[in-house]
Amino acid sequence: MSEKTNKEGQKPVEETAKAEKQSKKKGEDLQKKIEDLEGKLKKEHDDYLRLMAEFETFRRRSAEERLALVGSASADTIKGLLPVLDDCERAMELLSKSSDEAAKEGTALIYNKLMDYLKTKGLAVIEAKGAKFDVDFHEAVTQFPASAPEQKGMVIDVVQTGYTLNGKVLRYAKVVVGA
Repeated sequence: MSEKTNKEGQKPVEETAKAEKQSKKKGEDLQKKIEDLEGKLKKEHDDYLRLMAEFETFRRRSAEERLALVGSASADTIKGLLPVLDDCERAMELLSKSSDEAAKEGTALIYNKLMDYLKTKGLAVIEAKGAKFDVDFHEAVTQFPASAPEQKGMVIDVVQTGYTLNGKVLRYAKVVVGA
């Protein structure tokens, strides 16, 4: 019979205890490796979620910046056309005293086409004459003594037409205010 087994074919108690210790140690080592891997996996998952959140923020911000850039470019273009509108208004005012109907109609046609196009882009006229003076939309050029008490603080005359673009003031209306 060999030394490693006893009469009944079993390993001695010492070797069994030693094998159990080794098995227990391997189990603990495996458990530790599992915990380490789970910790690394959790960290990687957290890093992934953070990266995705940063990317979404970047994507949203760049889309907003693109819209703002397009909006500011169109605002600059429309702002450049405002003197043309002013000239058309002046021409129509001068032609109203003239007897040349063709010139009146032609100028009105050009003004209306340009204004209709700009309105489709979000341009709106600030109605000022007869309105209460509002610093959010009007710029007082001068004050004029009011002929009636109800004209105090009201816009008496418009020197230059004001415009808004998509609800934001593009150019303040320059007005004369009753004092």
